[in-house]
Amino acid sequence: MNPQKIYILGIESSCDDTSAAVLCNEQVLSNVVASQKIHELYGGVVPELASRAHQQNIVPVIDQAIKQANIKKEDLHAIAFTRGPGLMGSLLVGTSFAKSLALALDIPLIDVNHMQAHILAHFIEEDGFDIPEFPFLAMTISGGHTQIVKVNAHFDMEIIGETIDDAVGEAFDKSAKIFGLPYPGGPLIDKYAQMGNPKAFLFPKPKVGELNFSFSGLKTSVLYFVQKKVKENPNFVAENLNDICASLQYTIINILMDKLKKASKQTGIKSIAIGGGVSANSGIRRALKEGEQKYGWKTFIPKFEYTTDNAAMIGIVGYLKYMNKDFTNMSVVAKARMRF
Repeated sequence: MNPQKIYILGIESSCDDTSAAVLCNEQVLSNVVASQKIHELYGGVVPELASRAHQQNIVPVIDQAIKQANIKKEDLHAIAFTRGPGLMGSLLVGTSFAKSLALALDIPLIDVNHMQAHILAHFIEEDGFDIPEFPFLAMTISGGHTQIVKVNAHFDMEIIGETIDDAVGEAFDKSAKIFGLPYPGGPLIDKYAQMGNPKAFLFPKPKVGELNFSFSGLKTSVLYFVQKKVKENPNFVAENLNDICASLQYTIINILMDKLKKASKQTGIKSIAIGGGVSANSGIRRALKEGEQKYGWKTFIPKFEYTTDNAAMIGIVGYLKYMNKDFTNMSVVAKARMRF
């Protein structure tokens, strides 16, 4: 534990949530998120609208985060921001603001990889939540990513499996659209699945090599399945919604767990952590907990508010980098595509 109090401001703007957080060492003092409702009208995130909304939200969100933390901006030691991956227009807003504020306050600037942050969110100190020991396996599951990562140290990570096409969050949302559910559909599928029979309908599991994932074929089979059934009975979806959602969720969870079991066996690592927006899914959380009993795993599931895009996870990476004096300079640019 570091005896000195280090205050880090984290800024997250990779997609459609504008977020700012203040951390004191490993503890979160504030974590403010402004969500953008406008995208619901379009059934998905519209990049141009997202960047405009970030411009409107960023000043009040940061102001709120500093006030809630009960500090002054002059108390900050560094500013951490999401450099990528994400939507370019959205990232530019956060990057530009972070650079300007760091320059004005004459404090270090720290760039953060969004996907690393989802994993390192596990290092936020929270009562009742354990911190994983190295090495551990992390499965990052979100609207844009599906990865299995071997984590050897805070900044020594190796992707050992990833999707070759669509991300798992996209499979949930696109399937929900086929079922006539509003955006974002993932949480709604989870809600209806809890009232349905997971074995009512059979969806195919894609065959892809080793530890990689594929979800585009599953989406296509869901589309053809619904089209065929609706031809036979126009009310099919409405009459069977709970069972369809339960069956789809069951299939997706099986795909994820099969790969995780294989990764654990290959690496010999039994510590498993999850991160990313889809890790809020109750079925996935339950399957992981069952893995503790079945396979002797020790599982790490983050606090709900640290699963979706948030600035607290950016702040913890900022703190860890600050302790390593790993700063960036003012020539840094946002990157829409970014590996570890």
